[in-house]
Amino acid sequence: MTVTASLSVAPLDSPGVDFDAEIASAVDALDDCDVRYETHPMETTLEAETLDAVLDAAKAAAEAVDAPRVSLNLKVDHFREETLAVDEKVDRVEAHLGREARSR
Repeated sequence: MTVTASLSVAPLDSPGVDFDAEIASAVDALDDCDVRYETHPMETTLEAETLDAVLDAAKAAAEAVDAPRVSLNLKVDHFREETLAVDEKVDRVEAHLGREARSR
């Protein structure tokens, strides 16, 4: 079984909060979780063996943001009968494209 997710955590309505520093805190919190992750400009991709691991990671990231209001968006793809790593998902698309899935 594989669980992949797209996670976005950010402070909201907090003019005195250093946005980038709080995002860094959220990403740093993922190191203590049982997930693989890769951060991109708009979200962080998570990969884990269980749904609980992904949910725990999302909670840890949200709680790491020191702001009066925090936005958390979590999109989950839960493979219950198959193991499919995030890298394999991209590889499948690139096989159809015949190239990398990014602009040249």
